[in-house]
Amino acid sequence: MLISPAYAQTASGAASGGGLAGFISLAPLLLVFVVFYFLMIRPQQSRMKALQAAVAAVKKGDSVVTAGGLIGKVTKVEDTFVEVEIAPNTRVRVVKATLAEVTPLGGKPAND
Repeated sequence: MLISPAYAQTASGAASGGGLAGFISLAPLLLVFVVFYFLMIRPQQSRMKALQAAVAAVKKGDSVVTAGGLIGKVTKVEDTFVEVEIAPNTRVRVVKATLAEVTPLGGKPAND
């Protein structure tokens, strides 16, 4: 008819090879995403879980660092707030969610 048999054969061959070519062109993108997930996302999730567990288990006598940079000792624990002594006779109430680090009572100093 209007299309020659040779042209029809090459058109169908190109369409079937196009799927494989499309996958091969997306493979590097998928590989980058997998590497990004294992090197950045999973470690960050595990650090956040550990921090949330430490904040939930904070108790009187623990040393804490707030997100604002205040360092102090916990004197009182409530449901959503923690009272922190940052200097002798100076106590502040801090929201538990703003704690950036919790060191248990009697913890080993970082430089030892």
